[in-house]
Amino acid sequence: MVTKIIQGFPSTSGDNYQLNIITLLRHAARSYPEREIVSRNPDGTVFRYNYGEAYERVKRLANVLKKLGVGPGDRVGALDWNTHRYAELYYGVAGVGAVLLQLNPRISFAERAYVINHSEAKLIFVSDSLIPVIEPVAGELKKVQGYVIITDKPISEIKTTLSPLYSYEELLKEATAEYDWPMVDEKSASTACYTSGTTGKPKGVYFSHRCIYLHTTAIAIAVGMSRNDVVMQIVPMFHAQGWGMFFAPPLVGAKLVFPGMYSVERPASLVELLVAEKVTVTCGAPAIFMPMLEYIRKMEQKPDLSGLRMLSGATEPPLAMMKGYWELGGAEVIHAYGATETTPLVTVNLLKPSLQGLPEEEKWELRRKQGIPVVGIDVEIVGADGKEVPADGQTVGELLIKGPWITRSYYNDPRTAESFTEDGYWRSGDAATVDANGYVKITDRFKDLIKSGGEWISSIDLENALMAHPAVLEAAVIGLPHPKWEERPLALVVLREEARGKVTKEEVIDLIRPKFARWQLPDDLLFVDEIPKTSVGKFAKRIAREKYMDYYIRKLSAQPAEQDKTGRRDK
Repeated sequence: MVTKIIQGFPSTSGDNYQLNIITLLRHAARSYPEREIVSRNPDGTVFRYNYGEAYERVKRLANVLKKLGVGPGDRVGALDWNTHRYAELYYGVAGVGAVLLQLNPRISFAERAYVINHSEAKLIFVSDSLIPVIEPVAGELKKVQGYVIITDKPISEIKTTLSPLYSYEELLKEATAEYDWPMVDEKSASTACYTSGTTGKPKGVYFSHRCIYLHTTAIAIAVGMSRNDVVMQIVPMFHAQGWGMFFAPPLVGAKLVFPGMYSVERPASLVELLVAEKVTVTCGAPAIFMPMLEYIRKMEQKPDLSGLRMLSGATEPPLAMMKGYWELGGAEVIHAYGATETTPLVTVNLLKPSLQGLPEEEKWELRRKQGIPVVGIDVEIVGADGKEVPADGQTVGELLIKGPWITRSYYNDPRTAESFTEDGYWRSGDAATVDANGYVKITDRFKDLIKSGGEWISSIDLENALMAHPAVLEAAVIGLPHPKWEERPLALVVLREEARGKVTKEEVIDLIRPKFARWQLPDDLLFVDEIPKTSVGKFAKRIAREKYMDYYIRKLSAQPAEQDKTGRRDK
């Protein structure tokens, strides 16, 4: 059933005044021009300026774009790390009515070429450090008319085959700082991100000005952001506009910190910047928050992180991680949920006043859930019969999502038909429950649920339990083919460095044994050096399954005389 819009009595409001992204920065430059923006350079030094100076540069950028022939509706690619210049591009490109195309440096060359060609990007801005990820596909790019290098070096020192070539800083220096911003239709696309799906080609999600503007307000409300906060943008800005976090500080007048290029292998750079700048709000996936926590554990003098709110998404944050941040420094990890298609905020897990009286352990268990839908978002959890499941916290269904910043279709892609309901809900593909208090819990991706003997096992619940072991750094559970039970779980575990060679798999399994029925436990556990991850930090379970696909079949074939006891039902 398609939602019907009825026409009421005409208002006297200025409804024709469009919600444009550039309004956020204009507001900050007008009301908080002195508020600082911090951006770390590739050499580790820190660049500082403020909203007033940033706005002047963005006006210069608008004139540069006009000079280079970029007009309303054109797509402009950006390939950079989390920097102040990347933020300038978001505002400048969207401000002239064009679309900022977020290019992921971690996907394959073939996928990158597909994204650029499918979007028909006209111009590409690329960091000098990322030239090697665009150069090999340049010959395949059909519509690209030039490359602007984001660098502090003279353009003559840039060695590349890309052509024609321009310098970002030189272009800005030559441009005027006066620009009369157009009023862009708020339903026009402002940014675009292509999903890094595990199957098929990436799907294009094009976010409107209205979508980003409303989502920015929701983000600020969700974390209680104010002009007194210092916000650090950890989520990569090439992925769903960095979850939209960096748009919110200009909205409220908060200080903004960009960490530049960083890596999971070197969490020190993030922790040191976070402490030095006295950050109070940040966002990220457990894949980066966990290495940061490990670094903090080893610091001789632990930092005071009291008042720090860490919005955690991508996957369920382990309880051990949430407790670790709280106990070591007083930081609060706030679980949130979303996807590229949802801009991404859908739910946020904040404890209701009515639940404050729960025992502490119950409160911690509650924090594992994805939380309550934010205002403006509609969700339904439906079973195989298409009807909503009861709010009992047990019955599983597919999570459907609809709202003002939820995508309604994919750009020029036939998969739209199978991904959305007739009445506008996006089919998330996530298996979920909802409890009597309205808290949504993702039990797994449907494709990652493990079907053993006709019943389902949640890989997420097993992973979280495994990571509660003090020796475990990371754990992923995958379902593998089994000749008797259809599928059985295999646990892949990365131990902390100091625990390697000192902990047995039996000790790890024994810790989780009381929490699960025997048939739900993994048949085996392997200690590995690393678990494959996607370009946005999630466990790449498809890759892991492919690697270990015949593990149980080979194991059972090698031991024909052994009885398979682990898969028996034990309810």
